[in-house]
Amino acid sequence: QVQLVESGGGLVQAGGSLNLSCTASGTIFSINTMRWYRQAPGKQRDLVATITAARRTNYADSVKGRFSITMKYAANTIYLHMISLKPEDTAIYFCNAEVFDGVAPGNYWGQGTQVTVSS
Repeated sequence: QVQLVESGGGLVQAGGSLNLSCTASGTIFSINTMRWYRQAPGKQRDLVATITAARRTNYADSVKGRFSITMKYAANTIYLHMISLKPEDTAIYFCNAEVFDGVAPGNYWGQGTQVTVSS
């Protein structure tokens, strides 16, 4: 069993910044890929940023140049550094991880953390 816990959300004015973190715990042999998704009210959950164990990153076009995903592999933790925030960035941000527990791969989700950007 693997648990993901996000933190760092909150209320910020447009143009401000926030840092999110997500830590995986439990039966973890290795982590392949971790991602940040977000879901605004009434909308689908969208992929925001991806980082692999090899530190390869990818971003949604809407956040390129403003968001940065990093990983502290030894701590099973990823971060999302967000700057120049816009009201349209308001959403619940979810952490996702592809984890191998030594027996089988699994895909896990955190509970989410709310980010609200006021205009």
